Amino acid sequence: MEVTVTVNGTQQTHDVEPRTLLVQYIREHVGLTGTNIGCDTSSCGACSVHLNGEAVKSCTVLAAQADGQEVRTIEGMAAADGTLHPMQQAFMENHGLQCGYCTPGMVMAATSLLQENPNPTERDVRIGLEGNLCRCTGYHNIVKSVLAAASA
Repeated sequence: MEVTVTVNGTQQTHDVEPRTLLVQYIREHVGLTGTNIGCDTSSCGACSVHLNGEAVKSCTVLAAQADGQEVRTIEGMAAADGTLHPMQQAFMENHGLQCGYCTPGMVMAATSLLQENPNPTERDVRIGLEGNLCRCTGYHNIVKSVLAAASA
């Protein structure tokens, strides 16, 4: 089946199998590999993207369901001139990453969280990101990063 999805502002049209997941579409058809596949069970959040402005785990959405929709991936967060998104900058400045595997999904979930709650408490951030797992950091610097981005 043919699907057309606007990814990071560029319309993409591809023939896909009906069972193709959005994460597979992004990685294999569009060629953007910043969205990671971490668990195959929708538990980790490494595949989080924005679908029409809302953070979703792209392993839980079929590409066909995204037909006609807008997707923003980690590659679409920075400005055209390469200036990092404030959340990306905050993660860098506050050491909110170690291995980096979860970071794209964390950044996408965190920016969505701040759209819903621009002035979160530490508890709000921890609850808001509970669907995204990190095996390296212990979350302290991730939370610190999100709070820094909120105050920027």
